[in-house]
Amino acid sequence: MEPSAIDGLGFAHFLTQTDGVGKAVLGTLLLLSVASWYLIVTRFVANALAQRKADAFLRHFWQAASLTEVEAGLRAQPADNAFASLVQRALDAMADSGKDNLAVAGGMTEYLTRTLNNEVDREAAASEYGLTVLASAGSASPYVGLFGTVWGIYHALVQIGLSGQGTLDKVAGPVGEALIMTALGLAVAIPAVLAYNAFNRRNRMWLSRLESFAHDLYVLLTVKGGNGKPVAPAAAQRS
Repeated sequence: MEPSAIDGLGFAHFLTQTDGVGKAVLGTLLLLSVASWYLIVTRFVANALAQRKADAFLRHFWQAASLTEVEAGLRAQPADNAFASLVQRALDAMADSGKDNLAVAGGMTEYLTRTLNNEVDREAAASEYGLTVLASAGSASPYVGLFGTVWGIYHALVQIGLSGQGTLDKVAGPVGEALIMTALGLAVAIPAVLAYNAFNRRNRMWLSRLESFAHDLYVLLTVKGGNGKPVAPAAAQRS
């Protein structure tokens, strides 16, 4: 192939030669890439902030003299992380334990267990945000790119057939350009798959830690005092 012909090939040349289908494939890959990187960056920042806030709250929680002190701290500064929310829901449940309604009809301990489980489930659902998009981008992008490659090769071969020039130097360039689509599909898929696996691992560790804390909190709230009643924070005692 002549040097001038080689210089005329490339991604820019492919864009000028591709049709509406090829451009639609490129647009889809671009959309998946933007969505993936947006979720990767925002979820990474959100997870880092949540971890920092949770660590700070847990240090304060375990250094507190009593649950009453923790309750006062939550009144002064509302819950801003999953662990603080779990404590707040548990304290609210204890405050409701003396009420006569269907929510607490099964007993205080059963109601507290249900409250803690519901809060853990809520956090599990929240931690899944964006993972579906990352999984979809990671699994679909290579096939989208492959479709673009097949369509590009077909388009190039049709043009070569119409021109009547089927030599290797006339075929290799357009086919090579079409393979760019496969490379773009992999470039979108690889970061999405790596991020999906990393976030999944983080979520498993986060929820395991939250469930362990929920168990510890349940024990603290249901420890029996000398009068045979559960040791409850101030809100529960007032109710």
